[in-house]
Amino acid sequence: MFKKLLVPTIAATVLLGACGGNNSSDSTEKLDLNNVKVADLEKKAKEEGQVNSLGMPDTWANWKETWADINKEYGIKHKDTDMSSAEELAKFESEKKNATGDIGDVGIAFGPLAVEKDLVVGYKTSYFDEIPDWAKDKDGKWIIGYTGTMSFMTDKNSVKDTPKTWEDIKNGDYKVSIGDVEKANQAQFAVLAAAYAFGGDEKNLQPGIDFFKKLAEEGRLITTDPDIASIEKGEHQVMLLWDFNALNYRDQIDKKRFDVTIPSDKSVMSGYATVINKNAKNPYAAALTREFILSDEGQDNLAKGYARPIREKAKISDEAKKKLLPDSMYQNVTPVKDSKAWDAALKELPQKWQEEVTSSIK
Repeated sequence: MFKKLLVPTIAATVLLGACGGNNSSDSTEKLDLNNVKVADLEKKAKEEGQVNSLGMPDTWANWKETWADINKEYGIKHKDTDMSSAEELAKFESEKKNATGDIGDVGIAFGPLAVEKDLVVGYKTSYFDEIPDWAKDKDGKWIIGYTGTMSFMTDKNSVKDTPKTWEDIKNGDYKVSIGDVEKANQAQFAVLAAAYAFGGDEKNLQPGIDFFKKLAEEGRLITTDPDIASIEKGEHQVMLLWDFNALNYRDQIDKKRFDVTIPSDKSVMSGYATVINKNAKNPYAAALTREFILSDEGQDNLAKGYARPIREKAKISDEAKKKLLPDSMYQNVTPVKDSKAWDAALKELPQKWQEEVTSSIK
């Protein structure tokens, strides 16, 4: 299943009861997960027999199959509480040693925040060297498992010419749905992608703001969330969505009705990272879960859920490959170049959006 090796040692520690992860005793010992052989990790995780996740529901990125495989392979039961990235970290922070969540899945911006707040423990896994530097914490305190790229989802029932670039959208006559930029991570990255396309970046979102302001002034911007129900009803024409969401919606509704494309001029990639609660009641099961997610089997499950695996060398089934867009569409895709600048921009974006774009909507 997994490569049986000793993962490099780091100083990361997790607190757990001296008699085991599920013991409520105040007596604690320090455990370095990165100094545990995978075979021993499996043994101890089986003894815990349970893993509790936050923000990793069955319906997202095919987590359902991953949880089923972990249960089948190791006899580990699973329970999830679905919530946003911000809510996950808030739960880690508020519950402290009374933790009900062992592992969470958060947007990339929340990984460094979790480290800053000292909420998480490191576990590098056997695959650490295969993870790009931009997609991991140097100590393994957060690691991206899969990526999403901003895409265009076009309803061909109402749009004659499918847009292939941001310039196509700018010159079009159809309405564009972005969602709630003041709150939604997906919508905020759409602004960043547009900024990149028109000469800006995370330090300068103005070209993206100006683009959407123009659409708003033309009466072409929709800021309600393009969920599957409204998409099926035909309430949206061109939608700005993560590729894995767009492909999932397309296939659930009608594969022939929608085009999903990555803008060829420029798009932005982000990722979702697992974070392990430093107060996890089931730390070994949480670490084993991350190990599985980054294995060939785990990466294949994610791909079958339309998410692009972070490991380029992962062996993916033909079934999974058919669900993904061709690699050729991703030639002009870039991850966030300056995460600190992007974090700063995100703090200012809601107000700028309200003042310049929302006020211009017709």
